[in-house]
Amino acid sequence: MAKKNEIEKTGLAKGVNKGTKTTPIIAKKQRPSKTKGHLSKRTSFVRSIVKEVAGLAPYERRVIELLRNGKDKRARKYSKRKLGTFGRAKAKVDELQRVIADSRRAGH
Repeated sequence: MAKKNEIEKTGLAKGVNKGTKTTPIIAKKQRPSKTKGHLSKRTSFVRSIVKEVAGLAPYERRVIELLRNGKDKRARKYSKRKLGTFGRAKAKVDELQRVIADSRRAGH
């Protein structure tokens, strides 16, 4: 493969530019497997509409109650129990804290 500053190979076994002639590698198109898990605009839009229409799940309402009562650690533990991993639980609690903040702003 010839670099930008390099002269192309001659195809001969001897000499200054010895070696097989090669075609430069063109940037390949990204495989679909590399985009797995990427959130598309349409998906995020649909999820927001569903959340707006369906509202909160019962466990989410309970987490909000715990947060309003100042029991953040209990809220994280409860959501961990419901969601499986502590990382997901922390993300959910942060999301619900934003929901509480938005409702306070809308109420006042």
